Amino acid sequence: MNTPPFNEHPQREQLVRELHARASEPLRAPIRVSQFATLTDEHGAEADSAHLAALCARKGGTAPASGAKQHVADLGGLTVKWERHTEFCSYMFFRRAHFSEPFASPVLDELPADWLHDLPGEVLSAIHLAVVQKDVELPNNDEISLRYFNGNMLTGNTVAGGKAMVWTDFRLHSDHFSRMLIQDQGLDDRHTGRTVQRLIELNNYRALALLALPIAQEMLPRLRDIDAALADVSARMADRSDHFSDAELLDQLSQLSADIESIAARTSYRFEASRAYYQLVQQRLRDLRTARAGNLLTIDGFLYRRLGPAMATCESADSRQEALAQRATRIGSLLRARVEVGLEHQNRDLLNSMNERARVQIKLQETVEGLSVVAISYYAVGLVGYVLKAIESSGVALNVGMLTGLSVPVVAVLVWTAVQRLKRTVVTNKEE
Repeated sequence: MNTPPFNEHPQREQLVRELHARASEPLRAPIRVSQFATLTDEHGAEADSAHLAALCARKGGTAPASGAKQHVADLGGLTVKWERHTEFCSYMFFRRAHFSEPFASPVLDELPADWLHDLPGEVLSAIHLAVVQKDVELPNNDEISLRYFNGNMLTGNTVAGGKAMVWTDFRLHSDHFSRMLIQDQGLDDRHTGRTVQRLIELNNYRALALLALPIAQEMLPRLRDIDAALADVSARMADRSDHFSDAELLDQLSQLSADIESIAARTSYRFEASRAYYQLVQQRLRDLRTARAGNLLTIDGFLYRRLGPAMATCESADSRQEALAQRATRIGSLLRARVEVGLEHQNRDLLNSMNERARVQIKLQETVEGLSVVAISYYAVGLVGYVLKAIESSGVALNVGMLTGLSVPVVAVLVWTAVQRLKRTVVTNKEE
């Protein structure tokens, strides 16, 4: 390929190839098809590709290229079409040949038993399809049910604008495959291939969509228990006489919120995938352009009646899970607000208590200051008395008792002034 005269986005070529990915193979009646889908994951692509390469080596077909997501190979008249999807692999085997019994000898019998046994992953969907020509005379619907579908109730209708007729029973038969009988009533090769592919995808996506149903059925009782527990927490919050503390309620609510998040982490991907697969089922039904044929229940009518309630159950479980998460968040906000208000009241009471203790301490301090002044004055007056007695003993005529008494108020004033000055100095230094 020539170098373009402009700068291209690095993924442009890949995106263009994606438009042409998984194209249908041209098919012509009479043809028999065996198809199955294995549920793996995106990390199992190399194992799937290697397993297909081993089959191609045994049957003389070309192996898939490294990193390929689809591959078509001729295995000696038996054609295999392999497709790699996000979480499953599709294997489609078909051979064009005349047959008298549509499901008597499926093309799956041509595959090695050990190769089928060692398939990576687990088979989730498997179906045999037989496409018969327009000029083949088929019996009535009751006889078709008895001959080809073990007498099961049939669903069927015309597809492709009336250019083909389809019969199926949506059941597993003794070989653990479903069955679908198609009569060509005016399809060309391309249209036949697209119709078969749409019917196969319809069967695959139906099975993948239903994967979420067991999960929903399992989680609904747990969600009911959580709902009741949240209601109990709300009732205890409203009942002021309840002996449970806010801390205990908050701990219980935290555990319930953790349970809800744990359930969501385990189920959210499956529910989202189920929703997407159900949309694909609906799209394939529209693409098939179904129309009623006689008194048969139509395929789209059957799927909407049976698959629709299952998807509604999954939607209900997902919605309830989200509603419980939001409800737990609201209750938690209310409970935390109540706890914060309680803490504010406790802080207010604590501050009031501290203020009261401060006032008491100030009064005690003032009392101690007064006693200190008295005590210091007492000792200071005693010192003055000693000084006056010493002067008197030196020969100076003094009235020691009178002078000592007169010194009492002077000493008391001086001591009080000194104490007040010292207190102001300490307070000033502390503020600085």
